[in-house]
Amino acid sequence: MEINQITHQILDSAYKIHSKLGPGLLESSYQACLVYELRKKGFKVEVEKPLPLIYEEVKLECGYRIDILVENQVVVELKSVEAFTDGHIAQVSTYLKLLGNNVGLWINYYTKSLKYGIKRLIL
Repeated sequence: MEINQITHQILDSAYKIHSKLGPGLLESSYQACLVYELRKKGFKVEVEKPLPLIYEEVKLECGYRIDILVENQVVVELKSVEAFTDGHIAQVSTYLKLLGNNVGLWINYYTKSLKYGIKRLIL
C-alpha cells in the first residue's frame, strides 16, 4: 500500500476515535483504540516498539519507544497535551532518522477539533 493511503487510513481512524471519545483522555486510551482500529483494517501495527540508539561503538538496545509503527513505514506518536512544542516535533523527527523512515504523524487528542492536533512530518 502506498504511504499516502496508509497515512490517510491512520488519520481516518484517529478522527473516528476523537469524534466518539472527545478530547482529554489519557494517551494510552487513544493508543489502544487506534491500534484496535488499524488492526481491524488489516494493518501490521507495532506498539511501543523499542528503538535502539547507535552511535559509533555505543549501542543502547532500547533508547526510545515508538508509540505506534504502522506497516514498518509510518511512525505515529500520540499525545494528549495542551499544545505542540518544538520538543514534540523533534522527537518524531529523531525517531524517523533512527529508523530510516520518511513519514511520521504526531496526533494530539487534547484538541477540541482534531484537525488542529495533527502534524505530518516528512524527512
